[in-house]
Amino acid sequence: MTDMDALVLRVDADGVATLTLNRPDKLNALNPALFVELREHIEVLGKQTDVVGCVVLTGAGRAFCAGNDLASIAAREQPPSPHFQAETIDALEQLPQPVIGKINGHCFTGGLELALGCDLLVAGESASFADTHGRWGLAPVWGMSVRLPERVGRGAAKELMFSGRRVDGREAARIGLADRCVPDAELDASVTALAADIVANSWGTSRIDKQLLAASARMLRADALLHERSAPYGFPDDMAERMAGSTGKK
Repeated sequence: MTDMDALVLRVDADGVATLTLNRPDKLNALNPALFVELREHIEVLGKQTDVVGCVVLTGAGRAFCAGNDLASIAAREQPPSPHFQAETIDALEQLPQPVIGKINGHCFTGGLELALGCDLLVAGESASFADTHGRWGLAPVWGMSVRLPERVGRGAAKELMFSGRRVDGREAARIGLADRCVPDAELDASVTALAADIVANSWGTSRIDKQLLAASARMLRADALLHERSAPYGFPDDMAERMAGSTGKK
């Protein structure tokens, strides 16, 4: 399979792996075959903590992702297992490296559920976010009812889910759906700079931070404080080197 045929492209540079959804003619609508390729990339990246310190997820062309492919649903295309798509988003969320979602254009419904599996979201001003399950008489099964309120709060999540209204990049940043909103022309440079900041720090610290944050979300506050205090995931391998003033990054 050539890059032209791939539904998910991967490009690595300077410790950053960029995954690009590659169905631009379909606004990167999600079908089972795309999820299979995405899962394969995620599984490989999870084992490459020595060469990849940050992951960027984006979409080719005019959109991040317009949502689930309705033609695929109508054709009854099936994933390898009943919950494969949801489990793939779980796997994205659980990657040891920080994951940045670079959001251009549409980010709708299943595409929004995918984006919510990222650690950080950077949106262009003209990005458009929406949960349109209600428009099609569908119900979320990939994590929307959990991850959306975690980002924007229960009230805002209800309003977005019940109404199906679209919010642009500026409003997404205002309500906490996106972490940053930048002019469209600066989106690539902004994400590149953020990823560079991340990989300039200890990759081990980033991995430990992700583990601590994930664990604390499942605990009572007092238990989470004690858990962190016990240094359950140890310390980065480059701690002594960095404390001594070295420029090592891994």
